[in-house]
Amino acid sequence: MIVTLTANPSVDRTVTLAEPLRRGGVQRALAATTQAGGKGVNVSRVVAAAGVATVAILPGSAGDPVSRALSEAGIDHRIAPGGGPIRTNYAITEIDGTTTKVNEPGAPLDAERLWALTELLTELSTTATWLVLSGSLPPGVPADWYVELLRRLRGPRIAVDTSDAPLAALARQVDSAAPALIKPNSDELAQLTGADVERLHDPVEAVRAAGQLVDRGVGAVLATLGAAGAVLVTAEGAWHATAPDITPCSTVGAGDSALAGYLLADLDGDAPADRLRRAVAYGTAAVTLPGTGLPGPGHIDLDAVSVTALNSLPRR
Repeated sequence: MIVTLTANPSVDRTVTLAEPLRRGGVQRALAATTQAGGKGVNVSRVVAAAGVATVAILPGSAGDPVSRALSEAGIDHRIAPGGGPIRTNYAITEIDGTTTKVNEPGAPLDAERLWALTELLTELSTTATWLVLSGSLPPGVPADWYVELLRRLRGPRIAVDTSDAPLAALARQVDSAAPALIKPNSDELAQLTGADVERLHDPVEAVRAAGQLVDRGVGAVLATLGAAGAVLVTAEGAWHATAPDITPCSTVGAGDSALAGYLLADLDGDAPADRLRRAVAYGTAAVTLPGTGLPGPGHIDLDAVSVTALNSLPRR
């Protein structure tokens, strides 16, 4: 089973434009969609679509839009009740797939609700194979909370996908709180390692940077590099995957879909190269779907993804 934590859930509103975004102008939308979201929720949605058991943990209430949407979709979830309203995140997608995001900060979480979330994680971690700590932290939550959870929860393997202050806290303390998997994009990999972000669009440089994290105890680094594909680095070696050129619709949820694809492949016992292949297939499929659409097994094309071993590359 895959358990996901979304400490800062959202209602994701995506507006698709027929032409490039004009700052300060008035434009008409081709379409608009609304979907229950947050990075962990997205992972659970993709995992559930594949027919694999998942539980999404999040703050909220039984009647809020995210909980209601998860119930309607038949996705198992647990709520730490109380607090303020669910935030709305906005994505403006242009016709070429360029996506501009504006994310609200979210309702503050007090110590009582944070403890309730921790208790839910502790309870469900006893039966989980993977636990995903995903997304931003709302106001009031210490930036090192993910680090605290990594030290506290010893049962399942833990994957982390976050950014900004929580990622910086993890970077400072990763030697003593190393997750089984980190899934950064190129900007986040630069934040974790201090590497030049422009150079990380080169898979060779991305592998070298990711290797620093593996040397510090991280089990695996799955780094998504946009049009350059993705790399996977473990203690066993390194691999680079690319997919054919596609016509993008929206990048919303692409990274979450890639993470879900990797975890699904891991549950199936796939070798590292095939875990990366499925991650890229899922991430690519997400980009071809409009709005906040997320892929299921019928959307992915494993044969279209090319994987190359880079095991001989020095990491320093």
